[in-house]
Amino acid sequence: MPLSRPSLKTMWPFSRTPDPQETPGAPPEETRAADAADVVRALSEPALVVDDQGVVRLANAAATDVLEADPAELHLSATIRVPAVLEAVAAVAAAGEGSVSVDYELRVPMLCSFRAHVASLGPGRGALVVLRDLTREQQIERMRADFVANASHELRTPLAALSGFLDTIMGAARHDEKAQTRFLGLMRSQADRMRRLIDDLLSLSRIEMNEHVRPSGEVDLAQVAAHVRDVLSGMARELDCEVTISGESTLAVTGSRDELVQVAQNLVENALKYGSSGKRIEITLRRTGEVAELSVRDHGPGIAPEHLPRLTERFYRVNVQDSRARGGTGLGLAIVKHIVNRHRGKLSIVSTLGQGSEFSVRIPIKP
Repeated sequence: MPLSRPSLKTMWPFSRTPDPQETPGAPPEETRAADAADVVRALSEPALVVDDQGVVRLANAAATDVLEADPAELHLSATIRVPAVLEAVAAVAAAGEGSVSVDYELRVPMLCSFRAHVASLGPGRGALVVLRDLTREQQIERMRADFVANASHELRTPLAALSGFLDTIMGAARHDEKAQTRFLGLMRSQADRMRRLIDDLLSLSRIEMNEHVRPSGEVDLAQVAAHVRDVLSGMARELDCEVTISGESTLAVTGSRDELVQVAQNLVENALKYGSSGKRIEITLRRTGEVAELSVRDHGPGIAPEHLPRLTERFYRVNVQDSRARGGTGLGLAIVKHIVNRHRGKLSIVSTLGQGSEFSVRIPIKP
């Protein structure tokens, strides 16, 4: 026999039995309940009203965004599958008084941290659950620690090289103009490498800080591909490599244009740097069901299978010296991975030695 569920009016704390001695002219109970519901809807933080059976009776827009579903009229466990939170809500609702806070993490689709504050609405009237997103605060702390660790490790080599070149110019090559010119050129290349490294680290940190927040704009991947081909046309000409685009002429997704341009540019630039020996880079746009796919294929030397699982790690390089000689920082694919994660998409890599590599990005189609 199904449980009878009280309406918002009967379980809401302001929807009580009228007091005979109540001040004449007081607003009716329906108005009180509507006003209270309006307050919950106006809260900037995600908030849900749960009855004493654990069923969500009201959820504001912020809660719907965070839970990526409308939880109204569903049991709380359908959208928040965290035993500690469910137990706290049940305990507070049963007690009819008090409040409690519970910190928890969600790892799918992204790692997010929340604090759920559960407060009783009175005996038999359920509880109010307010969620506070702690992800950004924790990301900032991790970003600071990662930046210091990565910068101190990766900047050590170019700094040591700069220091050695300066010692040479100020010492043995003090009066040798040819040697000075050569060493100044090398110093410039090391300084450029440091600049690229710092730019990529800052870019990666910014992306990671907002990775849990899904973008909401509309982006045409076909326009993104055409823009990237134009931007890298000079590099393609220098390498005597042709960049082609085929497939869908329009492919709209939900996302950030700047970030998706960065994804396509990193993939095409990598293909030109390491696969231009095949003389052709192919950008293909496909639609499969509700998923858009942008793939970048080269016909270069390919990548050995043992390297594929680690390509998106920070500073991982198949060939360290070759990567540095070509201006690589080892962060390009890490940036791609985190941007794709933010768009709730997937990155796949297929490569065969001697036949080239294909990097594919799959992102949900814009409804």
